[in-house]
Amino acid sequence: MERLFRYTLAILISTVAGMQFVQVITRYVFETPIMGLEEVAVIPTLWLYILGAVNASREDTQIRANVLEIFLDTERARHILLVISEFLSLIISAWLTWWAWDYFKYAMRVGKETPTLYLPTIIYESALFIGLLLMSCYVAWHLYKHVRFLIKGGPEADKPIDHEHPHTSELDEFQMLEQKEVRADD
Repeated sequence: MERLFRYTLAILISTVAGMQFVQVITRYVFETPIMGLEEVAVIPTLWLYILGAVNASREDTQIRANVLEIFLDTERARHILLVISEFLSLIISAWLTWWAWDYFKYAMRVGKETPTLYLPTIIYESALFIGLLLMSCYVAWHLYKHVRFLIKGGPEADKPIDHEHPHTSELDEFQMLEQKEVRADD
């Protein structure tokens, strides 16, 4: 799944950058803009934004203000806080997904098209519903993992939190990269 997101997002960002480059060159160098390029550029741009948000939700790397974690002593307490946070996130994302579903139904019923190229706007209007649906699923998955951790318990749950050297997913990634580099050097 990580590879799919990595390549999809790379293709989308390259497409958006390429379209902007072509538009700047044709407009300011050749003084003949390509009509409809803005309409086409909206499609990968919106999908890029939405799939980027889905990827952050999948990796659980959204920007958070984890101020309350400073006052917690154990992993159990941290996971209780995460369960509350993920539960509230699930309620909000489900509510937004419901609204996006209503908009998606409206867009399907109306069948709008872009003004110049007559492309169906559902191509990019569907991104919001699909993205929010996927984000809600990932939030539910993370909630499930935290609840399972609390139910399972064990010595890991009572482990104290090291506030001086916090453990992050970025540290795990750096350690993985260092291990790969060491293996490559051998």
